[in-house]
Amino acid sequence: MKLLEDKILNDGIILNNEIIKVDNFLNHQIDVSLINEIGKDIANHFPMATKVVTIETSGIAIAYATCLALNNCPLVFAKKQASKITSDTNYTAKAKSFTKGFVYEIRIDKKYLSPNDKVLIVDDFLAAGNAGVGLIELIKKSGAEIVGFACAIEKGFQKGRNEIEKLGIKVYSCANILAFKDNKPIF
Repeated sequence: MKLLEDKILNDGIILNNEIIKVDNFLNHQIDVSLINEIGKDIANHFPMATKVVTIETSGIAIAYATCLALNNCPLVFAKKQASKITSDTNYTAKAKSFTKGFVYEIRIDKKYLSPNDKVLIVDDFLAAGNAGVGLIELIKKSGAEIVGFACAIEKGFQKGRNEIEKLGIKVYSCANILAFKDNKPIF
């Protein structure tokens, strides 16, 4: 998606050879017009989805825009922490955050996923694939069909795509960074 690639080139900040900071338009401050276009792009690749699942928090805006483009299908997000109002009837799985280096037990209440759902997983980034693999494990427990995994930005030089595809899940990324060279991303 050229629009996103251009935004990354102009506004992304490479912190090292593994991390690019895009918090000025994707996951701290949000460029709403760009997010809406990302949602439309993802929806065009997965029109069969009847529900979108993401993990809190950075994937929520992209997942929301995708749901709008999919005729307002429901959006469910996996929570990283239990609260006093969290039900004890959850599907759970472990997911490690690449940037935070922390393993979370993610959860979705069983009433929000069913075998009738055609689930599209949406996230902001695909790096090592840990969050995606955790979500896949969780969703499979519900019996729902997973129609794909989509992200705004993939770091194609890492193993995330392979980890998800070897589970039989189709992967789509709006922008795929193949490498960093001379402090610029290569698509």
